[in-house]
Amino acid sequence: MPPAPPRRDVTSSLVVRVDDPTAFVLAVAVAEGVPTTVESLRIRLDDEPVEPREDADPHGTRLHLFETGPGILSIDYAASVGRAEPLPVVERDLVTYLRPSRYVQSDTLTPFARDTFPGLEGAGLVAAVEEWVHARLRYDGGATSPTGGAVETLETGAGVCRDFANVTAALLRALDIPARLVSVYAPELTPPDFHAVVEACVGGRWVVVDATRLAPRTGLVRIATGRDSADTAFLTNTLADVELLSIGVRATGEGVPAEPGPEQLVELG
Repeated sequence: MPPAPPRRDVTSSLVVRVDDPTAFVLAVAVAEGVPTTVESLRIRLDDEPVEPREDADPHGTRLHLFETGPGILSIDYAASVGRAEPLPVVERDLVTYLRPSRYVQSDTLTPFARDTFPGLEGAGLVAAVEEWVHARLRYDGGATSPTGGAVETLETGAGVCRDFANVTAALLRALDIPARLVSVYAPELTPPDFHAVVEACVGGRWVVVDATRLAPRTGLVRIATGRDSADTAFLTNTLADVELLSIGVRATGEGVPAEPGPEQLVELG
């Protein structure tokens, strides 16, 4: 009997205090193209339901847009998913993901990157950058800044997954490897949370690069894809400030292949 196909179960919950009328963009649903057997999204303001509008970007990021007045906003998402087909490499992506962006200052880091990784290309270069970032940065939730990018993270030498990803993408773009950020659900991530990784274009494929090495790449589930951590934020708001009171994320997997080691190429599914 053939083995059962991989299955991942994911949930996330947010509680937000809203003091004034606010517009929200939510990115917690699994991306288009991820096979889903069960899925639910419940948004409530002071226990009254809020109906969002769904939209999707060219990468299949599913955005839920809505507005609320003051109150306590609760967001609960759950899904059971299979394995998606890897996203294709599109020519426009090779341009977009070589350009510098707000948190991925590849232009500033180009001289440093060229001096640090001479004579390498392709998969060997990607593996060298991943190893270097893993060894150079310290994972520290207290060291991150919501407005700091790759340059600032290198100066402090520490950060969280988004910081590791911004630095990795910046170095790769500086070395002419298209690279982009992906927010994911990550089974076996400890402590559980939303996770951020990089996809690098190698040999006509988007392969996963995760310098934190905190979760198996084979179990990751795509949520949002973009230039940097600004494009992949799980919650964005405008018109007024809000306070995030709590966040909970859980992801588990069954039948997921074992992590083959950071030097092996893995595509996100």
